[in-house]
Amino acid sequence: MRLRVCTPTAIPVDREVVKVVAESSAGSFCMLPRHADVVATLVPGLLSYVADDVETFVAVDGGTLVKVADEVRVSTPQAMTGPGLEGVAAAVREAFRVRTDREREARSALARMEADVLHGALELDERRR
Repeated sequence: MRLRVCTPTAIPVDREVVKVVAESSAGSFCMLPRHADVVATLVPGLLSYVADDVETFVAVDGGTLVKVADEVRVSTPQAMTGPGLEGVAAAVREAFRVRTDREREARSALARMEADVLHGALELDERRR
């Protein structure tokens, strides 16, 4: 069966697989080629698949999974792959570090903008007097 994992900016997985394991709010479930069609809302966590006798893990940030016939499509805001669980864990740690750094920079820029607005308002008030 074909597995395609899509994010808004990339398709990190698009390949033939023999097994997919994912997790929804109802629990973990496995899909094999001739299983029934399914639609599931995924929770943030790990999705795994087996291809060429190798199990690969993908960290997903929630999303939707649709299995129709021999196609499994996953749509998620973010997906990170890596070799083995340690590789995925390292990718997730790095993504969180980058996001934390960006959030810190954004908060700092916002604080500077707020200070500039307050400073400008005070100057305007001084000129009116």
